[in-house]
Amino acid sequence: MTRASLDKQPHEVASMFDDVAAKYDLTNDVISLGQARRWRKEVAKAVGARPAEKVLDLAAGTGTSSLPFAATGAYVVPCDFSLGMLREGKKRHAWLPLTAGDATKLPFRDGVFDAVTISFGLRNVQDTEGALRELYRVTKPGGRVVICEFSHPTWAPFRTVYEEYLMRALPPVARTVCSNPDAYVYLAESIQSWPDQPSLAGLLGKAGWSKVAWRNLTGGVVALHRGFKDA
Repeated sequence: MTRASLDKQPHEVASMFDDVAAKYDLTNDVISLGQARRWRKEVAKAVGARPAEKVLDLAAGTGTSSLPFAATGAYVVPCDFSLGMLREGKKRHAWLPLTAGDATKLPFRDGVFDAVTISFGLRNVQDTEGALRELYRVTKPGGRVVICEFSHPTWAPFRTVYEEYLMRALPPVARTVCSNPDAYVYLAESIQSWPDQPSLAGLLGKAGWSKVAWRNLTGGVVALHRGFKDA
């Protein structure tokens, strides 16, 4: 696995997620100290899916993140580039239309979705700006994007403690529940090298999204960014 600060090789990242698929959701709950479920609820609120709307859930993994959208009556398409994740998702949620796809070349027509969202996956894409443009392409005019991603705590003392946890405590914790703890070393590095909140907002604007805004969760450990495609 290449260092997260260098170019990400898609086949290596996909293979990493294939390896951790079986226990991915459990590991996330453990290493986030239970916050992962709260973050998913906040994403669902921000997306605001309505009955009969079409929602693309990119980097959906096993499909767990797609369930809140389906519960609203929306038609949700979980999409991921890890076949291992999709296979695990099919075992658990056979009724979901799980779809294999690359974020930089999505297998959908222009203007298909009312809402597009990606949680904790954008930083693993080799071409961030390309992915944001693709999300824009497949969104209907007047549609919206919601991005949930690890970010940078805004309070300096907390940021120091958080970064220590990422690099020192996270791998040993992951080792207790995950068969490939090295994957979580990569994930920790990818979080540290990820753009801060204003920088990501700038990338969204550059990709064409308007009315871009964000709000912090858990003191900035996670940030929700939202934007719109002009009608």
